Amino acid sequence: MDIATGLGIIAGGIVLVTLILMGGDLGMFLDMHAFIVIFGGAFAATLIRFPLSSIFHGLPLGLKFAFTMRRMTQRDLVDELAGLAEIARKSGPVGLEKVEIEDPFLAKGVRYVADGYDGAFIRDNLERDRDNFLTHLDEGQKIYRAIGDCAPAFGMIGTLIGMVQMFANMTDPSKLGPYMAVALLATFYGAAVANLFCLPIADKLHLKLVDEEINRTLIIDGILMIREAKSPTLVREMLLAYLPEKHRHVAEDAAAEPAPA
Repeated sequence: MDIATGLGIIAGGIVLVTLILMGGDLGMFLDMHAFIVIFGGAFAATLIRFPLSSIFHGLPLGLKFAFTMRRMTQRDLVDELAGLAEIARKSGPVGLEKVEIEDPFLAKGVRYVADGYDGAFIRDNLERDRDNFLTHLDEGQKIYRAIGDCAPAFGMIGTLIGMVQMFANMTDPSKLGPYMAVALLATFYGAAVANLFCLPIADKLHLKLVDEEINRTLIIDGILMIREAKSPTLVREMLLAYLPEKHRHVAEDAAAEPAPA
């Protein structure tokens, strides 16, 4: 689980609730009209921007990956692919069939090698799988960013509606306070939804999209080198280019250390 995402949302919620309770109670900040204009309006605008299938697929997928982390880092992937190359060199592709692999995408590629598929087929299939996954993750990012863009705008619309209602009832002072509250709460809801949830989620998904693209491309290159029976040392050296500069030397030093007797 990506703890940072959950902690950030919880911390932001605590800050807002604390500030509210310091000057009143939560009931003052609950208003159905403001809720409808923000969530109803933002959802309606998002429906116009995206196909319905993309929304129903992108929203849960984006939320899932915003709160989860890849189980294997790029360095772990390099180490595992080098280990798989060692197994393939000693036992042949058939030896890979008994290896248990945690990453589903890597496991798929290893299965293709063990089954003796052609290198061109493996590349085309894995690249298509990678591109489809990244497309869906990008859809989720765009949907959350669109909601984040719409929410403050509909907050302003709610504020304008509240102001119109307030000025239309200037003769009744008892209605001025509630209408003003509706106007301000709409802006508050819009700003909170956009800046505490939707836009941060969109940014987190963008970072994970870039990271997944690198990881899956690394896996594809590693699988193809294993398919071509490259030596484990060459596989490691080639894949180290995917690691950040500061991590390459650490990985090289770890690989150069002699095995314990």
